[in-house]
Amino acid sequence: MHIPGRDVSREANPAQHELGELAEEIVPVLLRANGASWYEEEGNDVDQAVADLCRIRRAGSSARSSAGAGDAAVRDMLGLVDPGTVIWIASRAVSFMDEQGFPETVPERPPS
Repeated sequence: MHIPGRDVSREANPAQHELGELAEEIVPVLLRANGASWYEEEGNDVDQAVADLCRIRRAGSSARSSAGAGDAAVRDMLGLVDPGTVIWIASRAVSFMDEQGFPETVPERPPS
């Protein structure tokens, strides 16, 4: 897989270099995460995949000086795996947000 900017030296653009390194490693991590439980052990494959996607987001944002670029980098990486893997990772993100109390921070919709 060719990662745009991967051949950029660490000295020239550290964030772009880090993004390339993370991008090269993410697909196997995502594939291992698909179907794995996140309740059984700390540091499981699902949590590792989500943490790596967060690192990709940060590196993508820094490399291109834009928060939107970080989001795009994550979408690019998720586009490299099958939809079932993406759904599994998304369900982990929702589970984490729920467990952290996110729904209570969002105002309820008025009845329609």
